[in-house]
Order: sequence, then C-alpha cells, then structure tokens
Amino acid sequence: MEIPSLQHAVSPQEWALRCDLAACYRLVALYGWSDLVFTHISAKLPASVAGEAHQFLINPYGMMFEEITASSLVKVDMECRKLHDSPFSVNPAGFVIHSAVHEARPEVGCVLHTHTRAGVAVSSQKHGVLPISQQSTFVLASLAYHDYEGVAFRPDEKPRLQADLGNANFLVLRNHGLLTVGRGIADAFLSMYILESACQIQIAALAGQRGAEGLTQVAPQIIAGVGQAMKVQTDGMGGSFVWPAMLRKLDRTDPCYKT
Repeated sequence: MEIPSLQHAVSPQEWALRCDLAACYRLVALYGWSDLVFTHISAKLPASVAGEAHQFLINPYGMMFEEITASSLVKVDMECRKLHDSPFSVNPAGFVIHSAVHEARPEVGCVLHTHTRAGVAVSSQKHGVLPISQQSTFVLASLAYHDYEGVAFRPDEKPRLQADLGNANFLVLRNHGLLTVGRGIADAFLSMYILESACQIQIAALAGQRGAEGLTQVAPQIIAGVGQAMKVQTDGMGGSFVWPAMLRKLDRTDPCYKT
C-alpha cells in the first residue's frame, strides 16, 4: 500500500512522536504481543503541538502492527474523531479505554494495551500477579486491577476503570489483558516488557503446580524498595535508557516504520 509521507506536513515534534509510536507498534509485533489488529497504543501530542486541545495518535484500524508507519498513524481528538485527512479508519470503541486513562491521568503520554496469552492467563487467576520473580517486583510496586465488564466499548465503564487505575502504572484487566502507562512511549513500552515477562514467568512457574504454595515468594520489603532499584537499573532514565537500543534493533531489520 502506497502511503504518502506526512513528514513535511506536520511539525518536527509531531513527526518525532509519530516515528516513536510507529516503532512501538512494530516492537509489539516483533515480540509477539499483538492480537491481529485488535488492540491499540495511543500517544498524546504535547501541548507545544496541540495547544490546549487534547490530541492523540493511534493506529489505523485494520492494519497489522508490523505494517504501521509514522505517516499511517491517525490523529484524533478525545472522542476518537479524525483531525486530518486520512484514508484510514479508526476504531472509536477501541479508544474507550485509552480515552479514559488519558482523561484521568493528564501526565500520561502513552497508553499501551495488549491481549497476550500470558497476560490474559494471569488476568484470569484470582491471585493475580504473584511476587515470584524480579520482574514481578517492579510490577507489584505500582499495580492495579479492573474487573471484566464485557468488551470495553461502553463509555459508562470509564469512571470505574479510572477509579481502579488510580495512580498505578500497570493495570491488569481481568479476563481481558494488560495495560501500561508512561509519561512517554519509551516508558510505557518498558513497563509492558516487564509486565509481560512477569506474566510469562508466572505461567511457566505454575505449570505442573497445584497452586502458588509451592513457589518461593519475594519478601514484601524488597518490593517496597524497588523504585530505587529501577532508578539504578536505568541510570534514572526509565524507558529512555533502553529505547535507543530498541530503535537500533528495528533499524537493523526494517527501518520503514519511519516513513
């Protein structure tokens, strides 16, 4: 599909955000977290670009994550209405969760939502994420849960989701999947990498077990101090510490996400 470039039609700040978001979609596909075309990653345009308006970039609905480019991303408002000419459709129903988070957490720049097998499996376990791995300790320090209410396309669910999320950066959507938020795309991506890893480890550890009783659990005081550990691990940069390496990984395989 021939997609006209928007590089010279948008501001340099918007173009940089488009490239990062397209990269995030490609990485989600690369790591096997996509669910055909049925989840979303949203990125909020900074005030320097959008002014007082709330504007977001989101995937063109129906396009595989591995196909998404900077120019194919669609700019929408809080109601998921398109704000520029685009040949691509968007999915307002899929934006309900994202708009709820962006509305309640104005500091959040990116919302990343997945339906992975490991994520859905853990979301269905009554005990939720267990403190059985180093990865889980980072998650448990800022984790919330939201009960399943059916396919999330009804606006009346938004207040309950917002209340459940609170100030957490990780959200397990019961019987549904996983969600992470971050001040930027890099933070949301790194958080999802850690959450997905914790879920995969948990499913593997519980295989053949009759329950969690046979697993060694991390002491609560270690979880309480994990914030400082994360700062040390990332040199105080959070997701920005690993993001350049992620972009280099993509550039070695298929740099066309930047088109």
